[in-house]
Amino acid sequence: MSAARRCRPPRALAGLFVWRLRNTGVRQIPNRFVHLYHIASNRLITFQYFNFLKRMYVTQYNKDLSQRAKPKSDSIVSPFYELQPLDREKKVVHKISPVSPVHQSWSETSSRNELREMKSAAETEDSVIPVGAESKEDRQWKEMKLRLDDLPGILARLSKIKLTALVVSTASAGFAMAPVPFEFTCFLLASLGTGLASCAANSINQFFEVPFDSNMNRTKNRPLVRGQISPLLAVCFAASCGVPGIALLTLGVNPLTGALGAFNIFLYTCCYTPLKRMSIANTWVGAVVGAIPPIMGWTAATGSLDAGALLLGGILYSWQFPHFNALSWGLREDYSRGGYCMMSVTHPELCRRVALRHCLALIGLSTVAPVLDITTWTFPVISLPINLYISYLGFRFYRDADRSSSRKLFFCSLWHLPMLLLVMFTCKKSVLEKEDKGDLPGRSCERAMEIRLP
Repeated sequence: MSAARRCRPPRALAGLFVWRLRNTGVRQIPNRFVHLYHIASNRLITFQYFNFLKRMYVTQYNKDLSQRAKPKSDSIVSPFYELQPLDREKKVVHKISPVSPVHQSWSETSSRNELREMKSAAETEDSVIPVGAESKEDRQWKEMKLRLDDLPGILARLSKIKLTALVVSTASAGFAMAPVPFEFTCFLLASLGTGLASCAANSINQFFEVPFDSNMNRTKNRPLVRGQISPLLAVCFAASCGVPGIALLTLGVNPLTGALGAFNIFLYTCCYTPLKRMSIANTWVGAVVGAIPPIMGWTAATGSLDAGALLLGGILYSWQFPHFNALSWGLREDYSRGGYCMMSVTHPELCRRVALRHCLALIGLSTVAPVLDITTWTFPVISLPINLYISYLGFRFYRDADRSSSRKLFFCSLWHLPMLLLVMFTCKKSVLEKEDKGDLPGRSCERAMEIRLP
C-alpha cells in the first residue's frame, strides 16, 4: 500500500504533462506549417527565378556569340509633379549573322569567320535603323520662298490677330459704356487705331523673342522663328502699323487716347517683354497693359479720364490673372525651357493664390459699378452667378493644383469676360438720366464756356 501510494503522485504529474503537451501541440500545428512553408519558399529556387535567368542571357551552341540584355535607362523626372508622357526611346534593330556549325574544320571556320565579320560589319551599318528616323532631305535646311498669297496669313500670325481682336473688343466695350451719345465715326477711328497699335506691339514683341520662342513648343512655329519673313520686314510692318495707329488716335480721336496708345506700346515692348526673363513682376505689368484698352475706349468717347474708365480698367486688370495664370500652369515646362520667369514656374503656390484673389475681386468690382453711378443695381445681382462660378473654379485651381482644374478655369475665363461686359452694357444707365442729373462728363466745362461767352 505504501509503495502504491508513493507511485501515484508521479503518475498524476506525468498525466498532466502529457495532457498539456497534447493541447499546446495541437494548437501550434498550423503555426508550424506556416513557418515551414516560409522557410521552403525562401530557400527553394522557383520557376520565376529560372525565367529571369533565361531573359538575362542569350547564348548559342558554340558560345562565341553572346548578348547581354541592356538595363532600362532611368527616365528623366520632370521638375513638376504632374508628369506628361515622356518621349519614347528610339528602338535600334541589330542584325546578327548566323554562326557556323561546330563540326567544320578549323581552317574553314577561320576563313569563313573572317568573311562573316567583314559582311556583318557592313550589314550592321545598314541594319541599324532608328525607328521614326527622318530622311536626310528632311533634316537639311531649305530656303523658304515667300509667296504673296501667304503674306496676309503670315502677317496675321505676326500681329497675333486673336489677341488683337480681344484688345479691340475691350476698347469697344469701354467706348460703349461711356455715358455719352454714340458716335459711329469716332467709334470706327478709335477701334482702327487701337487695332493698329496692338499689331505694332505684338510684332515688336515677336521680333525681340525669336531666340527664346524657338525653344518653346507653343511658339516654335511663329513666322520669325521659322524664317518665313525677315526681321527687317517685321520691323517695317510694326512701324507701318504703329505710326498710323497713334496718329489716327491722336488726330482723329483726341490727344489723350493717342497718348494712352503710345504708352501702352512702350509698356508692352520695353517693360513687359524684357521683364519676362527677369522677374515675376512681368505678370502685373502685363495686366496693366491689358487694362489700358477699355480706358482708351472710354477716353475716346468722353475725352476725359473718369472713375468709370478706371473701373473698367480694374475689371480687365483682375480678369487677366485667373486667365493667364491658368494658361501658364499648363505651359510650365515650355516657359522653363524658354527661360521665362513666370509665377507658375518659380512660385506655383503664389500663382494659384493670386488667381483666386482676383476671381473674388471681380465680385467686389461689379458691386462698385452702381455705386459710381455707371450701372443700375441689377448689374451686381445678375453678374453674381458667373462671378461666383469663376471664383469656385479659382478655388478648385488653388486647392487641386492640377492641369484639369487650370484648364477649366482658363476656358471659363474665355466666356466670362464677354458675358460680364454684355451684362454690364445691358444694365448701363441711360444717357437721358445722366442729362437730367447733369452728371455727363464735360458738362461743367460747357457751362463754364457758356458763362464766359457773352
